[in-house]
Amino acid sequence: MKTFFKFLAIVVIFVSFTLVSFDSYADDFIEDVESMSVSAENQENINFEIFSKCAIVYERNSKQILYDKNIHEKVPMASTTKIMTCILILENCDLESIISVSQTAASTIGSRLGLSVNDSISINDLLYGLMLCSGNDAAVCLAEACSGSVDDFAILMNSKATELGLSSTNFVTPHGLDNDNHFTTAYDFAILTDYAIQNPLFKQIVGTKYCNVSINGTTKQIHNTNELLGSISGVYGVKTGYTSKAGRCLVSAVARNNLDIIVIVFGADTKNIRNSDSIKLINYVFSNYEAFDIKTLILDKYSEYQSYYLPYCSINKSFDSLETHLQDFDIEFFPVKKSDSRISFASLTTFDLDSPVEPGHVVGIIDVWVDNSKIYSVNIYSSAYIKRKDAIDYILFFFLQYKNFYTL
Repeated sequence: MKTFFKFLAIVVIFVSFTLVSFDSYADDFIEDVESMSVSAENQENINFEIFSKCAIVYERNSKQILYDKNIHEKVPMASTTKIMTCILILENCDLESIISVSQTAASTIGSRLGLSVNDSISINDLLYGLMLCSGNDAAVCLAEACSGSVDDFAILMNSKATELGLSSTNFVTPHGLDNDNHFTTAYDFAILTDYAIQNPLFKQIVGTKYCNVSINGTTKQIHNTNELLGSISGVYGVKTGYTSKAGRCLVSAVARNNLDIIVIVFGADTKNIRNSDSIKLINYVFSNYEAFDIKTLILDKYSEYQSYYLPYCSINKSFDSLETHLQDFDIEFFPVKKSDSRISFASLTTFDLDSPVEPGHVVGIIDVWVDNSKIYSVNIYSSAYIKRKDAIDYILFFFLQYKNFYTL
């Protein structure tokens, strides 16, 4: 009987430990979006409460912040860490390489792809296991394949963070399990996510709902833990996360009607809150903002400048004519409140010019205004060197004038 109770006690302890470990470190599993407390209806004002600890809406094309809550507060980010892991592997590794799973990787706790020691798998399949089912074992495999060890990979992660200007971020692991020195901010992660999405392969991976991976030549189907993907219009990624310290985290990317936003919520208490907060923010932006066509407005104003100003522009102490070009700009659309887009115009500022004028000199500025606020500016540059008149130029000018006088 004593033996039985000892065995029972061991079982209880084991099960309890397993449940605690699972609850503390497991990533998200599929949850029916229809069961969430917020439907995908219009949210016409900002009079709603976001329950997550931190939240941001970042518009990718214009780099504008459309909503913020504690966006510079340092917090743990759980498995959203894998956004950095994924982009580093894409930039530094051969995706077709086949690697053998180490003991360290195979024994990693939390959400898993399901790898065992000495399993063979490609780096490409590991990336899908990393970003879809949030495999911590896959994260360690990739870190070791790229840098030799988790510690050395963390150095690479922090180097990339510095390169991107993520001044309030520090990485310790490739998977995001709780560590006091592993943290970021919602703002920093918006910048990181925007950078990562620019890579077409990254965008393809995080936008995949289901796929098959091959482990030791055997096919295994995996699915994406992101419930919003395929359920909310325009969502094309990016990553879920959960630990007991970080709470529920979600990084979403959504594109509709020429607006492309990143929505981040960190520190939600439940999966429902995490998803409902994200949907509230998505609905708020697309109900209240529209993509304002600043490119057409700028080009129209520049055409007006070329037709009505440039032919009559004179440069002090020079006989040359001014040639110009417009500054390159990669923003075609700018998010503005729908009520404000009707009050918009472009203004032109020109400058008196003295010779000589070097190529690249700013000769004018086009400003775009919405609701009496300047939202964007583009420079007009000189395209050719304009020299200053010297004595010979005056003599030649006098000679030509004299010649023309007697020709008449």
